[in-house]
Amino acid sequence: MIRAGRQAHVQTSQELAAAMGLKLGSFRNRKPYGAAGFPAPISPDGAGTKLWDAQQTAAYLAGDPVPGLPADNDGGDLLERIEAAEFLGVAPKTWDSYKRDPRIAPHLVKVKGVEHCPRAILEAFRHAPAAPSTGRPRGSGDMVPRDEIEARLGELLEADPALTIATVQEELGLAYSAAARWLPRLRGQRIADRVLAEPGLTADEAAQQLGYPAAVRRAAAAATETVLRGRQKLPYLQRVADAVVAAGWMEHQEVAVREVESDVLAAVLVLDAGASAPALVWDERYGWRTALSRRHPIPKGSWPAEGDGVRYLCPGHTEPGPPQLLAALGS
Repeated sequence: MIRAGRQAHVQTSQELAAAMGLKLGSFRNRKPYGAAGFPAPISPDGAGTKLWDAQQTAAYLAGDPVPGLPADNDGGDLLERIEAAEFLGVAPKTWDSYKRDPRIAPHLVKVKGVEHCPRAILEAFRHAPAAPSTGRPRGSGDMVPRDEIEARLGELLEADPALTIATVQEELGLAYSAAARWLPRLRGQRIADRVLAEPGLTADEAAQQLGYPAAVRRAAAAATETVLRGRQKLPYLQRVADAVVAAGWMEHQEVAVREVESDVLAAVLVLDAGASAPALVWDERYGWRTALSRRHPIPKGSWPAEGDGVRYLCPGHTEPGPPQLLAALGS
């Protein structure tokens, strides 16, 4: 496992081989890490990817005493797949199903390409492994109207920085999946505001200032990155919107960047009735396309294929200039 606070010291086989002056193939064939006294990997036996603590290996290679790692368990410890399964008393294949649970999935973190779960999240899940019930039939809507969720949730978060998903469910009547989606997102927005207001402040430092518990900071930090990325894209999207207004295809709109998948950003411009399409949709993966509906320009499920009224504009360019985009839309 990666002990709390030691994520920056994680070292891969390739990095260790380079430190020893070996090519990766030679490193794997010779297995120099099997020598007596060589620091043990921090990954468990049977792990697909071996990881080490760089401070330990550097000391060994320099001939210095190898420092020990923290012995006490901490909620911030990061457990690899095999360790997480053992912690919960299940097989690794069962863990592969458990990790998709919304109480776990937002908190997973990849370190050097290897997925880990914080100990605190596993602790919470182990004490309440059954899927929570909202008492409402499948498919029923949330009690709070969607356009009021952010404001209502913001009030709860301001009053209690350690706000839990269970409390959100109880206070607002949200389904578990909705609460698990909204709470990290709103924390991410608050952290982003603080980071932008105080240059040099890290997301974790901002989260501490805001009083967010350590167990939720990873999910909040991931949401913060998405929020900050969206704010970086906003000036470009607004320039496009202003150009579309100037072309007479829509009324003035303040562009809103939204998250349509795990961390994918998108934006919508609703066009006037006389325009060549009901709406324009921007997706950071594919750029601009036309939409078939003003009310539901971003359908659920897979991204729509071209045809039947859907056109991808300026293929190969995710952020074409406004003139280029207008020319493609008018063609």
